[in-house]
Amino acid sequence: MYKNIMVPIDLVHKDHLDKAIGTAVDIAKLYGATITFVAVTATPPSKVAHNPEEFARVLEEYTAGQRTKHEIDIAAKALVSHDPAVDLDETLNKEIHALGADLVIMASHIPHFREYVFASNAGFLAGHTDVSVMVVR
Repeated sequence: MYKNIMVPIDLVHKDHLDKAIGTAVDIAKLYGATITFVAVTATPPSKVAHNPEEFARVLEEYTAGQRTKHEIDIAAKALVSHDPAVDLDETLNKEIHALGADLVIMASHIPHFREYVFASNAGFLAGHTDVSVMVVR
């Protein structure tokens, strides 16, 4: 049913991704699908890394830990965006198609006032891409 699962990863909130990653792993094992973790950073330093190269290493280390924990192969792809606050949704949507993903599994969060005014990233992708999106809270 599914062949290629993309899981957007927010390394700032990596301690809140267990349910989404567990769901992706279970579905991948059930259908023999591949999993790719995708994370987006900007060029300037962030809470996670000083530069895009370090960000890619941090993502790969995190992915390696998840590979070991879940005993499944997981690919990692770090993307650079000029302004993730503005174009994160577009960047992820382009990557969905570049990877040929047929399912996106994303972690959500408890909505705050801001999300009632502005759409969340998961909500935007679910409404604006042509592949299935599963939002896991």
